[in-house]
Amino acid sequence: MGSFGGIEWLVIILVVLLLFGAKKIPELARGLGQGLTEFRKASSDIRKEIEKGSQEPTAQERAEKKQEQQESTKKEKQPASDEKPES
Repeated sequence: MGSFGGIEWLVIILVVLLLFGAKKIPELARGLGQGLTEFRKASSDIRKEIEKGSQEPTAQERAEKKQEQQESTKKEKQPASDEKPES
């Protein structure tokens, strides 16, 4: 059992022509093309969303970053301990 030969393809094309008619075939092909385009677009959008989601920091990473920012803010507000107050 191999792939279809030349005669098999010819019979398939003739059957399709008889079933759908010459006017209907371009419409069917156009619809099929539009469907494939929409499928590829949706697939691409899903892939981009997944990649975007994997690049976003996790909740734990966001919490750690926030904590680091708070600690650095506290250090900036505290006066240096080795400075002597002027009298």
